[in-house]
Amino acid sequence: MRLGGYVLHRDNRDTLEPCLRGLLALCDEVVALDTGATDGSVELARSLGARSVPHAWRGYGAARDAAVKALGPCDYVFYLDSDEHLEPGAVETLRAWKASSPTEAVYRLPRRDWAELDGRRFLFRTQWRARLVRRERAVWKPEQIVHEALPKMAGGRVHAPIEHRFTTSVARRSAKEDRYALLWALRAHAEGRRLKPVGVQRVASWMRDCVLKGALWRGGGDASRLAWAVAGYHSAKYAYLRELRQGRYPELARAYAEGRYDEVFTRVREGALG
Repeated sequence: MRLGGYVLHRDNRDTLEPCLRGLLALCDEVVALDTGATDGSVELARSLGARSVPHAWRGYGAARDAAVKALGPCDYVFYLDSDEHLEPGAVETLRAWKASSPTEAVYRLPRRDWAELDGRRFLFRTQWRARLVRRERAVWKPEQIVHEALPKMAGGRVHAPIEHRFTTSVARRSAKEDRYALLWALRAHAEGRRLKPVGVQRVASWMRDCVLKGALWRGGGDASRLAWAVAGYHSAKYAYLRELRQGRYPELARAYAEGRYDEVFTRVREGALG
């Protein structure tokens, strides 16, 4: 069984090396998709043995599609984000999975989101994510500009944790969630998705991460503040969707509808919402 691996990166030199070492220890081929790095990440990827492939940024869906297409023949695709890595035990578990002649369309792995706040590190939450996908089912589309989840597929689970450096700042995480909420709303608006109550979404998300997933017991007040910031995404995305339905952000909506996703990202990043 042949396994292809990839990571998308830009200026991620501080976290890219452990990410790539895990991929290279497991995969038969590794593509590091460079979306504009200027910090030496490209040279680092090449020095470790990954194949660097340049790619102009147009959103996550287009980048993942380009990374898969850059891989040679393989049976399954495995991917990590540039701020994720595998510990040695997880690599060994995945090697055993690889040798087991897997047949499912997809396999999900637990991703452990770690918070590093004010000199304290704690596990914020664990979520199961589809990361091992049969090559023919690993299909992303350009319109999936953010939160580019694959279609729901029946599959298996592999207990090989992915360690994720989730955040080092509540303020930066909150700003990122707000940008992602607007990007999600642009796609949802184009697809005609229905609205949901704004306030309920935020409270429900806070409860899920703090109480049901146990972040509050591990991180105390820091975890509560982080969970509230993260939960802001779930309320903001429907608030933005409502505004788009009311005619707000017409230039952004037009750019998305016309497939000018690079422009969409640039305008959202720079706050030029129009």
